[in-house]
Amino acid sequence: MLPASPSPVPATSDTAQARTVTDSFGTVTVPAGVLWGAQTARSLHFFAIGEQRMPLGIIHALAWIKWAAAHVNRDLQLQDPLKAQAIADAAESVASGELDEQFPLLVWQTGSGTQSNMNVNEVIAALASRALGQGAATAVVHPNDDVNLGQSSNDVFPSAMHIAVALSAQNLLLPALDELRAALEAKAEAFAAVVKIGRTHLQDATPLTFGQELGGYAAQLALCQDSLQFALGAVHALALGGTAVGTGLNTHPEFGARACAVLAKRLDLPLRQANNLFAALAGHEALVALHAGLKMLAMALVKIANDIRLMGSGPRAGLGELTLPQNEPGSSIMPGKVNPTQVEALTMVCAQVLGHDVAISFAASQGQFELNVYKPLIALSTLDSLRLLADAMRSFARFCVVGIEVNQARVDALLHSSLMLVTALAPHIGYDRAAAIAKHAQTNSTTLRESALVLGTVTAEQFDAWVDARQMVGPSAPGV
Repeated sequence: MLPASPSPVPATSDTAQARTVTDSFGTVTVPAGVLWGAQTARSLHFFAIGEQRMPLGIIHALAWIKWAAAHVNRDLQLQDPLKAQAIADAAESVASGELDEQFPLLVWQTGSGTQSNMNVNEVIAALASRALGQGAATAVVHPNDDVNLGQSSNDVFPSAMHIAVALSAQNLLLPALDELRAALEAKAEAFAAVVKIGRTHLQDATPLTFGQELGGYAAQLALCQDSLQFALGAVHALALGGTAVGTGLNTHPEFGARACAVLAKRLDLPLRQANNLFAALAGHEALVALHAGLKMLAMALVKIANDIRLMGSGPRAGLGELTLPQNEPGSSIMPGKVNPTQVEALTMVCAQVLGHDVAISFAASQGQFELNVYKPLIALSTLDSLRLLADAMRSFARFCVVGIEVNQARVDALLHSSLMLVTALAPHIGYDRAAAIAKHAQTNSTTLRESALVLGTVTAEQFDAWVDARQMVGPSAPGV
């Protein structure tokens, strides 16, 4: 019998409902109804920290790696075909989400993710052994020797991080970003001819159209999308084949490249083996760059959402240029109050993403020698940002942007009362004389036209010809 652990895991209180399993540290008991083994049980005991479970995206990605490894090890004649097929079938069941309850481990564990890698290995080994006609006590498939063949947690876990992030970006984030961009572009087209007053420094500025303003928002999102697409190129490079420190010890020289090719075909992602496996284990620059794109997106979304919040403020004491959808009551005490709740949800999400970026930046710096040891934190934060942004953008598009309407009367009132229309006079009468008209109008609470006529600077005909907001929303040569 193997020597007991120096810090033995307590036995399950109800031994009748438990079974005994063994690892290199000795024996432990696990509940009878679970598929995991000793290392998972040890992790549950020694890492009872918080409530955040390892993201299922990581678990599923780990299982896909085991699936690919079984196929490659079989093809390389390193594993018995029947055993390899049993491992592959079990891994696919895990990857498809059929056994999610078998993965209870928390994020706050070893920095290499070893416990979660072993959780997956143990569950797949148990399933494969059952398929081959063996019980738990006589398991023919070993979690380390068979399921983990040719692998180390140090190359498998970062590869799973990349796969999970790439799938989340492809299936969740980018489609949601496309949807929000399309919603803004549709509104820009619908309101293309509506002229409104512009604002800089939160002060009145020269006019533009709603189409121009909303089109600018869509263009900001396009820049973010380009940045994310570029960053994903590095995320598609996997550390597989590096094993413990990047040398590839205890794996076939072709294993990593072959496994990446198998995964690329199965998951429909342009996955490949990293050019330098030492860097792939020790650093996480690819995910830092990807999350920088998420931070950039969050910053753009805060600006866009807050602009819409301000233009929709009121309904009577704010700007009131836009009417936002009224989805639910806004106050428990003020009847009839409706708040910009979609804006608030989106901007809170963005605040969380900015916080994740700080954590990821620090965590990614913790790559002492041959291994970064903050991998679970990086995985949790990146996947959380991807999911939150995807959900929030989709919600904002569907429950806010598509229902926005222009309050034409309010837009016209603000436009025609603005002093900054005087800018149209500057090419004709000069900056100083135009400024005098604006100052006179502000001091005397008159319109620009009234002040211009009182000061005798221009005639009524000249003012009406030169000051036309519709002609101020594009380029014009001085004096024309």
